[in-house]
Amino acid sequence: MTSPSRFELAQADQSQLQEISDLVNSAYRGDSSRQGWTTEADFMDGLRTDPKRLASELSANPSRTILFLRESSTRAMVGCVFLERFEDEAGVGCYLGMLTVSPTLQDQGIGRLLLEHAESHAKTAWGASRVTLGVIQLRESLMAWYERRGYKKMGKTKPFPYDQLTTDVPLRNDLYFVMFEKQI
Repeated sequence: MTSPSRFELAQADQSQLQEISDLVNSAYRGDSSRQGWTTEADFMDGLRTDPKRLASELSANPSRTILFLRESSTRAMVGCVFLERFEDEAGVGCYLGMLTVSPTLQDQGIGRLLLEHAESHAKTAWGASRVTLGVIQLRESLMAWYERRGYKKMGKTKPFPYDQLTTDVPLRNDLYFVMFEKQI
């Protein structure tokens, strides 16, 4: 388990987008991602994101943000998470995506710490009562990880956005997201 005081949490601005992009791509794509357990390299190629795409996503909606963790002593970025506030008939919620931990630092409690920070931000900054997220159906260990943190399958799936990809290269044509939710 990791000590929360070992890290500093911050909200990203334009100056961190290249570093966030590099971190996300290293954790999900290519050979570097195989050092951790979050790799998508067996079913996705290309870049998961880039600074231009991140900037566009953030500027398109003021209810979106990226939180990141830095190692206090080295200032190295070790994790990040994308959040988007939404409202529907059930009230205020928060969509969580792109939860990322450096592949060399996975399995040290950093992901759990970042998830707790994200849930706290959603509740205190936005008044959200729930967090939703989607996991690609092939990621059974990731689904189990979220379930151990209190997320429950919603009984819904969401199509994979094949027609909206810009930097991703899917290696399969049968991908979809299993949707989860947690009351906070």
